[in-house]
Amino acid sequence: MPTLTGLIEHYNYFITIFLMMTGLYIIVARGNMVKKLVGLSIFQTSVYLLYLEPAKILGGTAPILDPAFTVYSNPLPHVLILTAIVVGVATLSLGLALVVRINEAYGTVEEDEILDRDRDQ
Repeated sequence: MPTLTGLIEHYNYFITIFLMMTGLYIIVARGNMVKKLVGLSIFQTSVYLLYLEPAKILGGTAPILDPAFTVYSNPLPHVLILTAIVVGVATLSLGLALVVRINEAYGTVEEDEILDRDRDQ
């Protein structure tokens, strides 16, 4: 049985899980395409947190060799997340551009209305 202090020490994982479930819920439950993109962005943010939480080593320094330091932090997760942020921004901007184009073509960004108009044609 986990203790209360053990749960409090890992509160950041609970926040990550909450953000992940919130983003997934918004993607699945909402019909508005802009809201779906916001949900995708929240979900991506939770993944960033999931990678960065265990990456920081307490007492660790930058990986510069020095006899005064013995514990170093690994910079690779931070570099990967920086790359993931750039890809996430590009994905979000492409999604917003597609939503604008869909709105011009159909006059709405609601998924149900777009599917109804496609069935009628």
